[in-house]
Amino acid sequence: MDARFVKTVTDARSIIEDRDLSFVKVGIFDIDGVLRGKYLSKDKFFSILESGFGFCDVVLGWDVNDQLYDTDSYTGWSNGYADAMVKPVIDSCRELPMEDNMLFFLLEFEDRAAHVCPRQTLKRVIKRAEGMGIKATAACEFEFFLFNETPDSVREKNYTDLNTFTPGNFGYSFLRASVEHNFYEQLLALCEEMDMPIEGLHTETGPGVLEAAIVYDEALKAADKGALFKTFTKILAQKNDLMATFMAKWSKDVPGQSGHIHLSLQGKDGEGLFFDESKEGNFSDTMRYFIGGQQKLMPELLAMIAPTINSYTRMIPGFWAPTEASWGIDNRTTALRAIPGSSKSQRVEYRIAAADINPHIAIAAALGSGLWGIENKIEPTAGVVGNAYDQEFPDELTLPKTLWDAAQALKKSTAARDLFGDAFVDHYVVTREWEEREFRKAITDWEMQRYFEII
Repeated sequence: MDARFVKTVTDARSIIEDRDLSFVKVGIFDIDGVLRGKYLSKDKFFSILESGFGFCDVVLGWDVNDQLYDTDSYTGWSNGYADAMVKPVIDSCRELPMEDNMLFFLLEFEDRAAHVCPRQTLKRVIKRAEGMGIKATAACEFEFFLFNETPDSVREKNYTDLNTFTPGNFGYSFLRASVEHNFYEQLLALCEEMDMPIEGLHTETGPGVLEAAIVYDEALKAADKGALFKTFTKILAQKNDLMATFMAKWSKDVPGQSGHIHLSLQGKDGEGLFFDESKEGNFSDTMRYFIGGQQKLMPELLAMIAPTINSYTRMIPGFWAPTEASWGIDNRTTALRAIPGSSKSQRVEYRIAAADINPHIAIAAALGSGLWGIENKIEPTAGVVGNAYDQEFPDELTLPKTLWDAAQALKKSTAARDLFGDAFVDHYVVTREWEEREFRKAITDWEMQRYFEII
């Protein structure tokens, strides 16, 4: 049986038996989009297929460096980091081509933990859309840098003087893609086999940077594919003695790395809701209100889209990253790019996002704010014509400049609490405030170079 056809508990049992597997791999995405997981024996997995099992909730109580948050929200020392209930997502079954015959299943949090689970948060937004008679489709595209380095070598170098996969700026390079075709073809094949196919892969501007556009799907599946793509691209790179990074910006000398999200809406009949031939530009009222909601809520929800300290180093003029909640028609200098097309292809590109997003949380924010705009018939400002960096915008469209400021805006957002729930907002804000406080402890190279001798 092909893993793509696993839809039921019976299917899951059958494919594991047919392959005579003693173990399967399971994994769950934490608040930062990091995949945490383990091997489970066949008997254990069969026993939890329908009932679920306990997974230590510390994965909701620590950061990307496994450091415990100093403020309890969902979990903490106060409850002894007890088990949280998780259940396998049966139709997430995937081949692991790099591991012989092995199979992988996603998990998601249940019960009380579901209120802060990134995947369940997106599902709540999708349920809201369904209540409006709307189906959402989405696609992620990521830029990522490759290095001729290993986990050991980057630490030995203290993350300086890194050797990039290829030298120089060479966007859309046929030369690079041909010389290095082995890695390109491995990545394309891996993504095809793991049901996260790529529709376009090319070099971007910068030494060793690639961009991959993942084929669109229903919003939840698109988020799964985006998150898995990041994880398994890094795995494939390391198995080739390379390293991939999805940081928003790793060097002051090169552009940051985008993680753009493409979104479109369909009605119950499957027809696109963004297209209306009777309207200017074929943009329907629904599309206009959707953009209006995204634009208005972007400053409040930015922490969900720009989740790290590093995210904010990318958002500077002239580096292909927007600095205000702007929009325009086919305009790559704006935060929201309205892309004209047919009923099937007309969509909105949420360009403020970088490659460091947790796709489940970022798509929840991008989709949820658009739905809120439809519900409240929010009109966007006039679309930007020309270079958005050269234009003035009202204060309410100015984006927070730091993660701390973005977290405070999210904490106060009544729309966010309505869309995602108090439990998620409170927990997520705790995690972002922690990230900012951890950064404040750091002494950067810039400070040492600037102050050590002179001050």
